[in-house]
Amino acid sequence: MPPHRTDPDTPATDWPAQELLLMREVMKLVGRSLAPAFVLREMLHLMSELLGLNRGRMVLADDTDASPRTASVRHAYGLTAKEVARGVFQWGEGITGRVLASGLPAIVQDVDAEPNFLFRTVARADLPPQTVAFIALPIQINGATVGVLACHRIRSRQRHLNDDLAVLRLLATLAGQLLQLEQLVAEQTRQLQTRNQQLSRALDTHTARYGLIGRSPALLQALGELERVSQSQATVLLLGESGTGKELFARAVHLASGRHAQPFIKVNCSAIPDTLFESELFGHERGAFTGANTARPGWFEQANGGTIFLDEIGELPLAMQSKLLRTLQEGTLVRLGGQRELRIDVRLVAATNRDLAREVQAGRFRQDLYYRLNVIPIRLPSLRERREDVRALALHFVSRANQTHQRNVYLAPDALARLEAHDWPGNIRELGNLIERIVLLADHTLVSAAALERFMPAAWAPLAAPETPPTLPLPAGLVREYQSVRSHSTQTLQDALLRHHGNQSQAAQSLGLTLRQFGYRLRKAGLR
Repeated sequence: MPPHRTDPDTPATDWPAQELLLMREVMKLVGRSLAPAFVLREMLHLMSELLGLNRGRMVLADDTDASPRTASVRHAYGLTAKEVARGVFQWGEGITGRVLASGLPAIVQDVDAEPNFLFRTVARADLPPQTVAFIALPIQINGATVGVLACHRIRSRQRHLNDDLAVLRLLATLAGQLLQLEQLVAEQTRQLQTRNQQLSRALDTHTARYGLIGRSPALLQALGELERVSQSQATVLLLGESGTGKELFARAVHLASGRHAQPFIKVNCSAIPDTLFESELFGHERGAFTGANTARPGWFEQANGGTIFLDEIGELPLAMQSKLLRTLQEGTLVRLGGQRELRIDVRLVAATNRDLAREVQAGRFRQDLYYRLNVIPIRLPSLRERREDVRALALHFVSRANQTHQRNVYLAPDALARLEAHDWPGNIRELGNLIERIVLLADHTLVSAAALERFMPAAWAPLAAPETPPTLPLPAGLVREYQSVRSHSTQTLQDALLRHHGNQSQAAQSLGLTLRQFGYRLRKAGLR
């Protein structure tokens, strides 16, 4: 805006100074904002204030494919809202339409004497009684006329018409450049949006290939590390808290490798009794022990040519650790009760939520096996590290539970926000269990944040009896504290099941155990 108002009709007006002030103020506007709407409106204001070019308007082509083409007043100064609304012109209609169609400027010395002047925007009665001139110049982009810069001018003035025309040509050129810049920015924005949509679809396809839900940086980083090593034969060690989806990542290693058409064998080490480890992993010959009526290949043989996933590998007894190390180093095994070596070709993926280095220091895990496993460690992010994936995971679990249980439950936006705010110490497994519980027990189809609270983990605490061992918190690192298989008595296991109505997931969590650890202890105790 100019620092003061000047009367452009006074004889003492310094017109070159006014023009310089006008251009300086317009360029200040451009420097302050590249939004054409703001700059163009203020430009018309300055034309009136500094040069006496009144009722300025920008008539721009309408973005339609209608025939005949039309243009409307988009920016104006000195016109009422009703006058602006009336300012619609067809190509070739009136003086404004002629400029649109020809791309040539038009100067009407006296609007009363021009039969083609329409008085459409401003009625003659609303104009000054003096002789009124009308100036209209084309606004062009790449040689094509896209609009008109027009204004009224009192003809009897102390200023040459050519001077006004020179300034208006500059302003019309600047207007065209601003509009072209707006088009370029809009096109770039559309291209970026399209590219982002394509990338989003690619990410969804990329992760969906492995059954993984989410697009968080932490998840994609772990997946990127996984794919970079998938074609090698090196052992992969998956580290992370319980419930972070180690089995899905192990399967992803297999699917991304050249072994994807071969077997993928999953072994839960925490679910195998100590006495059966060797037979389960390496197989046995007929008569190797009581009840061995036939020979049986172990999991390693069944995985030959493919991938074997040893989950909870920290649960392996020391005696089995040495045999596993030998198999990994030599690529051979001997069945229990057998004499001959069998050669195998197996890619090993192992997983643990323990700190194996600490287990080595405590003498519970062989150092040489630890180094053999820790070739390519990949840390899986906890759910609290990928909160942006909680919503997608929750919706996935809701859809799956609805299909499984023939329900029609869905989560309100505030319920999804509440899930995102939770820390999820049990990670994805905890979220999936919670969603299934909600789908089965919700009183209404729409579950709000308030209705969600009774299902949240904090609501379980009052159910625990005073004598129940407290849930062991996860340390700051990646692992859960080690607990012996005899860490809980038979009575404690039974009490936990009773308190949670037979729900093993909840019972396990109340005792600080994984579901697999809890199930193993049930079997050891002779409980179903």
